[in-house]
Amino acid sequence: METKNENSNVSRAEEMKNQANEAFKGHKFSQAIDLYTQAIELNGNNAVYWANRAFAHTKLEEYGSAIQDASKAIEIDPKYSKGYYRRGAAYLAMGKFKDALKDFQQVKRISPNDPDATRKLKECEKAVMKLKFEEAISVPVSEKISVAESIDFHTIEVESQYSGARIEGEEVTLDFVKQMLEDFKNQKTLHKRYAYQIVLQTRKILQALPSLVDISVPNGKHFTVCGDVHGQFYDLLNIFELNGLPSEENPYLFNGDFVDRGSFSVEIILTLFAFKSMCPSSIYLARGNHESKSMNKIYGFEGEVRSKLSEKFVELFAEVFCYLPLAHVINEKIFVVHGGLFSVDGVKLSDIRAIDRFCEPPEEGLMCELLWSDPQPLPGRGPSKRGVGLSFGGDVTKRFLEDNNLDLVVRSHEVKDEGYEVDHDGKLITVFSAPNYCDQMGNKGAFIRFEAPDMKPNIVTFTAVPHPDVKPMAYASNFMRMFN
Repeated sequence: METKNENSNVSRAEEMKNQANEAFKGHKFSQAIDLYTQAIELNGNNAVYWANRAFAHTKLEEYGSAIQDASKAIEIDPKYSKGYYRRGAAYLAMGKFKDALKDFQQVKRISPNDPDATRKLKECEKAVMKLKFEEAISVPVSEKISVAESIDFHTIEVESQYSGARIEGEEVTLDFVKQMLEDFKNQKTLHKRYAYQIVLQTRKILQALPSLVDISVPNGKHFTVCGDVHGQFYDLLNIFELNGLPSEENPYLFNGDFVDRGSFSVEIILTLFAFKSMCPSSIYLARGNHESKSMNKIYGFEGEVRSKLSEKFVELFAEVFCYLPLAHVINEKIFVVHGGLFSVDGVKLSDIRAIDRFCEPPEEGLMCELLWSDPQPLPGRGPSKRGVGLSFGGDVTKRFLEDNNLDLVVRSHEVKDEGYEVDHDGKLITVFSAPNYCDQMGNKGAFIRFEAPDMKPNIVTFTAVPHPDVKPMAYASNFMRMFN
């Protein structure tokens, strides 16, 4: 009888796996994970189910969960090359090149004649060699010289044949920004002189800000919060079409992850910085986990900057990203942060203000958690599905709000089907503003409008608009394009 039940479970598990594969093909990755989970519950000794679920986790950027699942597949069948392959891909996505290299070496041992495995191993070896070289020539932080200090944009000549937007004098004007947006829309580039001017002026503004910025919205006025835009410039233009351009009367907060993934990240960052330079109170900018060297190296921004601007701009953006504030508080009631909350209770707003943010994000601590953490439905805290930061429950959110006399947490960082999600008994809202993320997720985008004095969230959703035929990750590292 037991054997009959076992056989029945095995065949039902296969059925679930086949349904999961169909969901995966339709880019319904969360549904695929649920179905693979059901297959695993029926037959947990099949390495394929674990490796397939790892792949679905990778598609949702849940690299920590992907590594756990792939490791389980390897444990069940140490000769199953897909297990090492999936884990190596997740390590790569996290920038853990040395760990990835070990897994791809194992794939090559198991499948020595697999040309795909050979190609990926070579790319990984190149990445590790490059990393070792960079480590060898790196300068201690204390000795680093500011790139910005070495640039004088006034000395850069603008050629007479240049027909794009021009900044007359020292001030960025609305006319200039509108002309620049029109040029970008038509895939024209901005002259390096003006790009330098915008970035350097924004740097000066950001440098003077605290790590936690207080925003005051007067009675009768409104304020808009946007989530990740991830290099989707034409969707950013659509937000402005729907909700108006940033101005003192129509202020915005963009809550991190301006760049990477989408292949118009240069246009996005210059647009946001131009508005900041033109009128600092028209737009507020928070750092996301993708405003960092390690992410930009992998997910496309660094390659795009090199292609559209220059190597020096790569260094300049890396420096300026370290000046971005980490969080904002609106009208002393709404806490806005890219990622989420903390591994310990009792964190006060004064602790966030005191963070020395002028560095690359560390792998642990308050700054890391602000940029990387995610909410979870269960109370308490759990490991991060991303492999960095943590997951935190509604009780953690409630205590943080009570400790700091706040009403609401607004965060971004996660793609949501409707562009937003309300969690933790209405005390936490995720907002994500990149619709049809990476041209494949099929999600809506959203932004939140608050109106003083009641500051109730009014959520507006929107769908993706067409963009020129440049694929997401077009400028990303070779090895990341292989897995995308």
